[in-house]
Amino acid sequence: IPGSGHKYYLQFSTEDYRTGENAGSCLATVLYPRTKAPPVVNIKCTQAKDQKQIQEEDNRLYQKLRHQTKPITGNNIPDSYGNIEPALEPAWALAVAGSSYIMWEKSTENLGYFMAQVKSAKQWLREDDFIEFDYTVLLHEIPTQEIISCHMRLTWLPSHPLKVKYFCSSENQGLEDGSGMESGSAAGILHDSGANF
Repeated sequence: IPGSGHKYYLQFSTEDYRTGENAGSCLATVLYPRTKAPPVVNIKCTQAKDQKQIQEEDNRLYQKLRHQTKPITGNNIPDSYGNIEPALEPAWALAVAGSSYIMWEKSTENLGYFMAQVKSAKQWLREDDFIEFDYTVLLHEIPTQEIISCHMRLTWLPSHPLKVKYFCSSENQGLEDGSGMESGSAAGILHDSGANF
């Protein structure tokens, strides 16, 4: 688009990160502005699961996390062999969802990101109903092959958007807010930077 940037039209399918089953298909348009702003994304998806099933999966994950008497903590998820301890799977699922906000905001037309590993995860037990975690995540930058370390604080309540604040060590800038504008699901998506939260 003259003066605005390049616009792409995409059609793709999604899969459940745990089972590999088809989770639905999507049509999207992505506009990469000429400025350093995040891409403008319009997306419509048809889900293989109905909304009730997604809400039930979200609620199961939420109840598992909410009723922890001892906070979940972990390092190097997955480990060097690609394994994830079952007790750490809920923390991993939220890290995948939360890091997607960082990857979306940092991506450009020429750079993309994949979450390589959760270096550390720590759950905070709260008095209210929200789930809260601090993470250090490693993002793999494509095509540079660099590994970027980001500290991420995530809060979540089912049927509410994830709230994500983060700081990446490769950047000389302050805390960024990557909160979503729409409801999202943690089901099926499944930081040592010194930043003060």
